[in-house]
Amino acid sequence: MQLHELKSVLRDHSGQQIRFALPTGLEIPAAFHVTEVGQVSKVFVDCGGKVHSELKCVLQTWIGSDGDHRLSAETLGKILDLGRSVVATEALEVEVEYEDAAISQYPIAGWTSREDTLVFDLEAKHTDCLAKLYCEPSLGEDACCAGASSC
Repeated sequence: MQLHELKSVLRDHSGQQIRFALPTGLEIPAAFHVTEVGQVSKVFVDCGGKVHSELKCVLQTWIGSDGDHRLSAETLGKILDLGRSVVATEALEVEVEYEDAAISQYPIAGWTSREDTLVFDLEAKHTDCLAKLYCEPSLGEDACCAGASSC
C-alpha cells in the first residue's frame, strides 16, 4: 500500500482505532505507538553486478508501558502529516516496523474495517535473487558470484 492510499483510508475512517495484523495471524499489541515516520533508501548491487535502488516509507511501532494506549486513525493521520518534511512523495510503499524476537519490516497488504477498528494486514517479506542467471544451481557454484571474490 502506498502512503497516499494509507492516508486516504485513515481519513475515511478517522473515528476508528488502528490495529496491525501480522502475517502469522497475531496482531501487534493494541497499545502500540507509531514513534517514527521515515523515508528509507536502499542502493545495492546484486550478485550479477546490476545496481538497484528502493525508496520506502517506514512506520516504526513501539510498545510502551502504557497498556491502555490506543492509536486512532485520526491521530495516525496527524503523525503521517508530520513526516511530510522527510518523505519525498506519497507514492512510496509503506512498511510497518515491529520488534518481537527481532526487528522486522512488513509491507501493508490491505485493510478491513471491523466495528470501531481499522485492521491493516501486514505481509511477510522474502529474500530473492535478482540475478538468477548467475545463481541457478544448474549453472554450478562457480557461476554464482560471477567475478566476485567470494559468495
